[in-house]
Amino acid sequence: MNPSTYRILIIGAGGFGREILAWLRSYPASIQISQEEWSFGGFLDDNPNALDSYDIEGAVIGKPLDFDYQASDRLICAIADPEAKLKICRQIQANNGQFINMICDTKTLERQNKLGIGIIMVPGATITSHVALGNFVTLNVYATVGHDAVVGDGCTLNGHTDVTGGVILHEGVFMGTHASVIPSIEVGAYARIGAGSVVVQNVPPYTTVMGVPAKKLFTNTPNANDSNMQKSV
Repeated sequence: MNPSTYRILIIGAGGFGREILAWLRSYPASIQISQEEWSFGGFLDDNPNALDSYDIEGAVIGKPLDFDYQASDRLICAIADPEAKLKICRQIQANNGQFINMICDTKTLERQNKLGIGIIMVPGATITSHVALGNFVTLNVYATVGHDAVVGDGCTLNGHTDVTGGVILHEGVFMGTHASVIPSIEVGAYARIGAGSVVVQNVPPYTTVMGVPAKKLFTNTPNANDSNMQKSV
């Protein structure tokens, strides 16, 4: 192929988006495209001034849902909030936008795991064996997923989180930094687990829990008219 066959675009120009670019430069093989075949094209963000105060390679070149994507574009979504991430990514995907996986530890691909698309696994993130990751899952620094666990579409696991063996995270679960879930627990769709929490019993959908052991803080009311919110693992 010719040099720069693919243009890599990062959706979201916030702090995580800038981190993604740094890791992309440090781990160019993480996107499983030869380094000679891709170039970085810029950020997509609703705020055109998101990078004004930073000395950084690239610029905000458009809004994610208004951008004229080309066949050679490959997308990485750096939005942390699961609901917003899934809403944007699914709409772009429905319009033929093409997402790629960014997996810094490529040995993960050799462990009988099942991976969707649009996955981000930054340095230190680890999945063991017979793990299933859905689409648009994010594993931040030193997040771990144990054997036979299932992580649904759009889940965000922040730094130093631990999903142990046999756990099921349904679609859109958000885990705060240093949160953990003990083996064989099921966490419902769009639940949120507060930073530092230890989940020792099943969590209902749309419920926020926090503490050691984690206890319910409140339950959100889902939008029954949003069909994307009804999907699960």
